[in-house]
Amino acid sequence: MEETHNTATAATPTISGELMSSDFQFSYQNSLPKPDVQILTSNGLRIPAHTGILASVSPVLENIIDRPHKHHSSEKIIPILGVPCDAVSLFIQFLYSSRCSEEELEKYGIHLLALSHVYLVPQLKHTCSKAVGHRLTVENVVDVLQLARLCDSPDLYVKCMKMLSDNFKAVEKTEGWKFMQENDPFLELEILRFIDEAESRKKRTRRHREEQRLFMELSEAMECLEHICTEGCTTVGPCDLGPSNKRRGPCNKFSTCEGLQLLIKHFTMCKNRVNGKCSRCKRMGQLLRLHSSICDQTDSCRVPLCRQFKLKMQRERRGDETLWSLLVKKVASARVMSSLSLPKRKREEPRETIHDHGIRNFRK
Repeated sequence: MEETHNTATAATPTISGELMSSDFQFSYQNSLPKPDVQILTSNGLRIPAHTGILASVSPVLENIIDRPHKHHSSEKIIPILGVPCDAVSLFIQFLYSSRCSEEELEKYGIHLLALSHVYLVPQLKHTCSKAVGHRLTVENVVDVLQLARLCDSPDLYVKCMKMLSDNFKAVEKTEGWKFMQENDPFLELEILRFIDEAESRKKRTRRHREEQRLFMELSEAMECLEHICTEGCTTVGPCDLGPSNKRRGPCNKFSTCEGLQLLIKHFTMCKNRVNGKCSRCKRMGQLLRLHSSICDQTDSCRVPLCRQFKLKMQRERRGDETLWSLLVKKVASARVMSSLSLPKRKREEPRETIHDHGIRNFRK
């Protein structure tokens, strides 16, 4: 029995130098003592190595080396099976040199990722995860996702999930997806849940952006309303403002200001304003109410109906008070953010104080 084992060992070929880089061969041949362990690959080839180096880099290999052997032979053999011989050679080479070329990662990145996970080599695992992630395609993303789960590689897992989510229609047609559907329904459910959550996040983000855009527009409308009622802009402004102080040129927010001017002109002339049948007048009333809710210059404010709206809101408790308060808070916040973006000199300009709050203050 002993003779048979020795004969088989002697007949097993050792790995050729072509599988190792020239730098590694030079270091291997000139700087290290005689190898004291053999790495056995799936096709029967052996890679000579040094237990000290293997044990210092991989705790798993250290445990294997320290484990008692069944045979009394002094020759130590560590089988690394299930992956190509070249991948095992590159793995051992990395344990010695901590280097791996892009070409090698492109060809054997998936195998090296599996080996680095099994033998607990975090540096190689991180390198392989990034390399495999950079080479994701619609065709291989399902297979790589399964590997990322098995190898506990969260960054690669998330990257695969995002690619699946963004290219789901194309991935559904691949053989990898069909095989996964038949053999791993739990992973399919996991993917579908991720896609559903990703779509929900996108909808929430879009809704939030739309809300912020609306709040900024309302904030700008409030600024334009005060600007029109205080300084005047083009053809609309306080009727009692002196000719030398009238501002005829358009302001820097004229796109908003012009629409508000047209609304003000309509509001002052509309015959249906009192009975509440005009939608444009209702909109103007809402803007005036919103201004009154935000305004902290009650005694000096020149916006028409500001004081009246404040008194009315104090007397009445409306059913939409909570939603209205939230809107006021959001617009006020947007206004603060907008003011912070202005130059300091502009923010500190004194406000004019003319005590007249009637609708008649608008000139047409």
